[in-house]
Amino acid sequence: MKTPVLILSMFLLFCISAFSQDIILKTNDEMIKCKIKEVGLDEVKYMLPEYSQDVMFSIDKDKISKIIFENGEEMTFQKEMTNPANYADNNKNAIKVEFMAPLVGNTSFSWEHSMKAGRSIEATLGIVGLGIDNSDENPGGVFMKFGYKFIKSPDFYLRGLRYAHLLKGSYVKPEIMLGLVAHDENEWHDNYDPYGNWNGYETNNRESIFGGAAQMVFGKQWIVDNIFAIDTYAGIGYGFTSSSGNDEYYHYGFMVPDNDFPIAFSAGLRLGILFK
Repeated sequence: MKTPVLILSMFLLFCISAFSQDIILKTNDEMIKCKIKEVGLDEVKYMLPEYSQDVMFSIDKDKISKIIFENGEEMTFQKEMTNPANYADNNKNAIKVEFMAPLVGNTSFSWEHSMKAGRSIEATLGIVGLGIDNSDENPGGVFMKFGYKFIKSPDFYLRGLRYAHLLKGSYVKPEIMLGLVAHDENEWHDNYDPYGNWNGYETNNRESIFGGAAQMVFGKQWIVDNIFAIDTYAGIGYGFTSSSGNDEYYHYGFMVPDNDFPIAFSAGLRLGILFK
């Protein structure tokens, strides 16, 4: 009687060993103990011990974070949308200039760097006075901006979907801005002599104005042939200015009304060149 039991035990051990225990670890931390049969371009096929070996299961690779094989070797997975290998040929840096800025008295340069798919940082330096002085105020100064850009991803994912380019697409960008500007301020003074004759005179003062803002900037950027960038944007947020005037003051990189109405605005068009 012992011989049939021994044979049955050996057969069961053989079946268990034949069905090795690989492990699929899903992105939601769920674990599947199975036998991996195939790792394809888009999905992984496997068998489960509790089902017939004629039944094959499959799972999308975007739902898998890791596979641990029976021998201890591991295979990791990443969504195609954020897989750095898909963007190896993308230029990840851009230098841009504000297209219309010289017409309003300044020149600004922006540098954008892609951190990863869907994320980039952007810094801007503006030189006030490097442009046309339309108001004849002899302006001078600088302004700076720094923002973190969130580039819009699709509402749903399809198999193999990815960004057309790391820096391309609609975006929202929280941004901080600071500026210090000096300009000539001409003021007329009324003066009458004892006979009622008017002898008005003009004084010239140099006024320095400090301002800043925190904005939410909305925009869209196009990339042409991995070389040329076109970036349009508009922003709104809270700001401040040291100007004592009642009129809104243009800080060349942003506009801030008087402090009784602390709302800041910005808008523009940037053109740029991409590089590694």
